[in-house]
Parts: sequence; structure tokens; C-alpha cells
Amino acid sequence: MEDLLIYIIIIVAAFIFLVFFFSFVPVRLWIAARASGVKLRIISLIGMRLRKITPSGIANPLIKAIKAGISVTTDMLEQHYLAGGNVDRVVDALIAAQKADIPLDFKRATAIDLAGRDVLTAVKMSVNPKVIETPVVAAIAKDGIELKAKARVTVRANIDRLVGGAGEETIIARVGEGIVTTVGSALTHKEVLENPDLISKTVLAKGLDAGTAFEILSIDIADVDVGRNIGAQLQIDQAQADKKIAQAKAEERRAMAVAKEQEMQAAVQEMRAKVVEAEAEIPRAMAIAFKEGNLGIMDYYNMKNVMADTSMRDAISGAAGPKVEKETE
Repeated sequence: MEDLLIYIIIIVAAFIFLVFFFSFVPVRLWIAARASGVKLRIISLIGMRLRKITPSGIANPLIKAIKAGISVTTDMLEQHYLAGGNVDRVVDALIAAQKADIPLDFKRATAIDLAGRDVLTAVKMSVNPKVIETPVVAAIAKDGIELKAKARVTVRANIDRLVGGAGEETIIARVGEGIVTTVGSALTHKEVLENPDLISKTVLAKGLDAGTAFEILSIDIADVDVGRNIGAQLQIDQAQADKKIAQAKAEERRAMAVAKEQEMQAAVQEMRAKVVEAEAEIPRAMAIAFKEGNLGIMDYYNMKNVMADTSMRDAISGAAGPKVEKETE
């Protein structure tokens, strides 16, 4: 009975050991590598487990690389994996570059991948150029007419400049700048409408792909539309501003005229007040003259007659004045 129990314990322990061994040691992966002709030691796979590296993430790309004739080692792939790179994508990019006869080594491919760029997409763009469509760019010709242009830029990835080179946004910005420069230097908007290739020639002549990760193959103007008449609008705005300035000056002159008129009216009122004040002194002066004997009664009546005669003449002239004016009209 004791022998049977010991036998069962040994069987269970062996089973547990085998389960643990096959779960920790990727024997199936090792067998697949050996069957593919890749010299991958099982101790290396165990070491990957200890270094917290997924063995399939190294072994499968290594098998693909060796089968494609690319010279890489396990240590090279592990270094790139531990640096945070995408080993599978790098190996695929190397295989694609080799098939397309594009010079790309493992060091440059890993540098491109660690720089944050998709190295596989870059290789594909080197083989199959990409078309970048710019947004609508508005520019104004010298005659004041606005033109809205949209371009399609065909670019090819430049493997040598992928690390540190500018991206698609820079290409779009430079093409937009070239469109604005070309349209702005045209004497009339009709020149650009008649020859849209002027924009393409000007932009290509500037070497806009310098310092970027791309090589511009062609620039095609997809559409050119006529926009607003900016020159006329500016003239209208200027005329409106001049009108407001003239109105302000006229209002200033009117205010000054009103102020002068009020000053004159005040002066007339002051003079009338002085006249009334002086007339108020006449009776007193006459009384003093009667009292002192300087004015006789006949002198007084003569003065009254003169005043009455003057009033009558004023009344006659006032009544006849409008009739004369009416007849003259």
C-alpha cells in the first residue's frame, strides 16, 4: 500500500514538473525553429523568459529573417525588443526592402522604428509613392482677385532622411507657401487660370522637399477657383473710412459755426441790453435838462414831432418793403 502511494506521488510530481516545464520552456517554438533551419538554443528561449521577453516575439521574426536571407542574430532582435521597438515590423521592412532592392540595413531600420516612424510603411512608400492632397489655399493676385487652389503632391519616402526629417505637415505647408507666392506674383488672376502649371513649376523649383523625409516627384494642381474681389472690397472699405472722416470734419465745422452764432447772438443781446439801459436814462436826462433850463417846451415838442415822423417813415417802409420784393420777383 505504501509503495502504491509513493508511486502515485511520483507520477503526480512528474506530471506537475512536465506541465511546468512545457509551460515555461517553449519547446514547440524551439522545434519549429530547428525545423526551419534556425540555430536557436532552448537555453536562449529560457533566458528570454527570465528577461521578460516573449519568446515568440523574437523567434518568429528570426525565422522569417533567416528564411529571407537577412543576417540577424537573436541578440540583435532582443536588444531592439528591450529598447521598446517593434521587432516584427523591422524584420518585415528589411524583407520588403531586400525584395525591392532598396538599401536598408538593420541598424538604420531599428533607428527609424525607435524614432517613432513606421519603417515598413516607409519602405512601401519608397516602392509605391503616396499622394498627399493639400487643403484649399487662398491667395490674391496683383489685380486684387482671390484664387483658391488645391494641389496633389506625389511623394516618395526617403529612407536616408527618415530619422530627423520633417513629415507630411511640412510638405503641405511649403506647397501652400509656393501657391501663395506664385499667385501673389502674377499680374492678373487670368494668368494663373490660363496656366495652372505655373504653380507646379514654381513650387518644384523651390526644392520644397529639402530637410524632409520625402522626395517630391510631382505637384499637380487639382482645382483653381475664383474667389472674392479683395481689391474692390478694400477700395470700398477705404471709401467708407474717408466718408466717415469727412462727416466727422463737417460735424466739427457745423459745431464751430453754431458756437460762433451763439456768441454773436449773446453779443447782440448784450448790446441791446446796453441800448435799453441807455434809453432808460433819456427821461431822467430830459428832466434834469428841463429843471436846469437847458431844454424848452418847444424843443421837446419838436423832438416829439421828429420821433413821430421817424416812426411813420419806418412803418411805411416796413409795409412797402414786402410788396416791392414781391413785384420784383
